[in-house]
Amino acid sequence: MTKQDLEFNRNEDQIKLLMAEMRSRLQTISLGGGKKRIEKQHAQGKLTARERVAFLLDKDRPQIEIGAFAGEGMYAEHGGCPAGGVIVVLGYVQSKMVIVVANDATVKAGAWFPITGKKNLRAQEIALENRVPILYLVDSAGVYLPMQDEIFPDKENFGRIFRNNAILSSKGITQISAIMGSCVAGGAYLPIMSDEAMIVDKTGSIFLAGSYLVKAAIGEDIDNETLGGATTHCEISGVTDYKAANDQDALEKIQRIVDKIGAFPKAGFDRAESAMPEKDEKEIYGIMPEDRSKPFRTLDIIERLVDHSEFDQYKEGYGKTILCGYARIDGWAVGIVANNREVIKNKKGEMQFGGVIYSDSADKAARFIANCNQKRIPLVFLQDVSGFMVGSRSEQGGIIKDGAKMVNAMSNSVVPKFTVIMGNSYGAGNYAMCGKAYDPRLIVAWPTAQLAVMGGAQAAKVLLQIEQASLKAKGEIITPEAEKELLDRITKRYTEQTSPYYAASRLWVDAIIDPLETRKWISMGIEMANNQYDIPAYNPGIIQS
Repeated sequence: MTKQDLEFNRNEDQIKLLMAEMRSRLQTISLGGGKKRIEKQHAQGKLTARERVAFLLDKDRPQIEIGAFAGEGMYAEHGGCPAGGVIVVLGYVQSKMVIVVANDATVKAGAWFPITGKKNLRAQEIALENRVPILYLVDSAGVYLPMQDEIFPDKENFGRIFRNNAILSSKGITQISAIMGSCVAGGAYLPIMSDEAMIVDKTGSIFLAGSYLVKAAIGEDIDNETLGGATTHCEISGVTDYKAANDQDALEKIQRIVDKIGAFPKAGFDRAESAMPEKDEKEIYGIMPEDRSKPFRTLDIIERLVDHSEFDQYKEGYGKTILCGYARIDGWAVGIVANNREVIKNKKGEMQFGGVIYSDSADKAARFIANCNQKRIPLVFLQDVSGFMVGSRSEQGGIIKDGAKMVNAMSNSVVPKFTVIMGNSYGAGNYAMCGKAYDPRLIVAWPTAQLAVMGGAQAAKVLLQIEQASLKAKGEIITPEAEKELLDRITKRYTEQTSPYYAASRLWVDAIIDPLETRKWISMGIEMANNQYDIPAYNPGIIQS
């Protein structure tokens, strides 16, 4: 076995270990508030949130979960909030693409933590941008009161959800709600601001104030069922449109309604017959280096993601630290912008470091992005980037100007953008390669990803220098042993923050995925984006200057 084969096997073993860890974490998250609370839900005659979603969606069609890791490692002092207390899945009902939002009542009775609100807003953002119907399966005790100050009043807090309900309806994007448990206080507006709402008899209830609060406020004695149950709202108040006998009945009613939704015009993104890559997808595992600082040939990754392994490069001999070109993924035409991780020699004979954006590669990427917008071709960004090249030569060569062109072209892009963080995602490189701040329709990370303002080693040394200066200013003497301990502590803390799980828990990425699922995510993403038929004209801005 050659040295190259041994390295391939080591890489493969490492990424398989990372994916085993990912699957283990997902298994724990899938239990929500735990087995006892799941059993309690069943004892009430109710399905769990995940069971409801599984029942609702077509079994023979693909689906992707948004934000499964939301809230992981957060709110430990409050008992945690697995998956942010809400399940969000993009899938199909009666062969029509939808996004489903289901409160998980096993997690603090479905109460809303700050991350719950953020995840709901992300689901609505996807529905708005892509004109996808959104289905709410409501079972929530309302705002988690101990943290109300972080979820109630601000622009991107709880109230924004109701504003989005109104905007979605005004744009003709269908919203259907099923009240399958509690629906209390301000949260009561979400299902009723939907286009249609149903309520499950005996287990569903909706009111602005429950019986205890009514008693305290106005002295009226009344039970919750009479106050806001299915009979009250379907036969007296008229608040809800349909009464369901149980969870399954409610979900079947939703399926029948969705089945009758008419088609809208499409954006017209080009799709041919799907084909698998000719090169083995599974070889991605061995190509991605275990050591994230090692160079590798990004083209080898691309050829294992695209149909027929065909990639038509744009300006192949110029700006080689970024690869640009046309391809198809599951039949969809795409323009790919990828950081090339090879160490290469440019035309002047100068060495250029892989994963670093130089002036020529930034200029090339900007012009390619403009071309894709002109041709209405969706863009896929494959990130493994350390940042822009620094130093006097780069500054004098105008790296800031060329970087600004690339950021401008990407920011003003009107075709859908999708981002896959394969490896490093550092600093301004994250921005230029369509990080979360630049509105990718979907953004995912492989288990090999790392996100931060700079690499761990450099950041730890900078932070160490700052800490040392602070201690010296206080007159404290730092021994070599103390310096090492300090560096180790800083490195550990910083490394934890660069983890893809740290990013996913805060919804900086929509998911951490197996690299072999990349094609499915991009294909479903373009299919949903194809619903946005009113794409505006592209203004290239400063890139031609």
